[in-house]
Amino acid sequence: MNDSNLYRMMFLIRKFEERALTEFSSGKLVGTTHAYIGQEANAAGLLYHLVDGDIVWSNHRCHGHFLAYGGDANQLAAELMGKETGVVGGRGGSQHIHWKNFYSNGIQGGIVPVATGMAFAQKLDVTGKIAVVFIGDGTLGEGTLYETLNLAALWSIPVLIVVEENGYAQTTPVEQGVSGRIAGRFEAFGIKTYELASSDVIEVSALAQKAIEFVRGKTAPAALILHTHRFSAHSKGDDTRDKEEVKKLRDTYDPLELHRPRIQMEERNILEKDVMIVVDEAFKSAYDAPYPILREELK
Repeated sequence: MNDSNLYRMMFLIRKFEERALTEFSSGKLVGTTHAYIGQEANAAGLLYHLVDGDIVWSNHRCHGHFLAYGGDANQLAAELMGKETGVVGGRGGSQHIHWKNFYSNGIQGGIVPVATGMAFAQKLDVTGKIAVVFIGDGTLGEGTLYETLNLAALWSIPVLIVVEENGYAQTTPVEQGVSGRIAGRFEAFGIKTYELASSDVIEVSALAQKAIEFVRGKTAPAALILHTHRFSAHSKGDDTRDKEEVKKLRDTYDPLELHRPRIQMEERNILEKDVMIVVDEAFKSAYDAPYPILREELK
């Protein structure tokens, strides 16, 4: 993926998420929503290195992953509104979607053994495919994660565990919830670990490619720890951080601002206008879509 396509994907994720938050505030979305704003470089830089048949497991903050995987913005917007034309017919909402080999679930600890099991099936069937699972630093307190790491290492399962460490597990700062080094938790099982503190999509892409090539080439597990920054609240408006802290994060680590100078202004303007049309049409079509009809079969 070239610089322009990377920028377009990050801009699409940003504008989709901003619109989703606006629609949530107006009462048009059902359930909750967790914005990916600030972390766009992770999804854009990583997912295009995958091949058809690879498996992706996302979590509660899944919109950016879904769009970078190639998911349709129209279907995603409709799903957030609980409409029949949504990714899963309006029944999954913001956190629980499935399309092709993409899955998401709000239970971060629980998705790791599932993703690893699916990766193990790929190994047994000798498909050459891998699984990628996205978790946050809060998941590092879940026991099922370590049970899974043990088996993944023992059985040499081709799964890449991506830790998007954004500084907070909901509202708990990482230093109050995670002891020791994050990388050390994977290294203790002999799992190859890659780590990066950057919001530059080019740097993320380069390291993600190495991690994916290792998992696929060695048919073995690996961990990719991405120290990133969330600009929005954890969910909706539950943000206990100081406003100056958030402003400093935006001013320093915005992945779009870091990448924007690499794109010629004229091309950038065209890309941005095109994305705004895509997002606007996605939500307009979702407004007009019908709600699913729940039918009770008569016996």
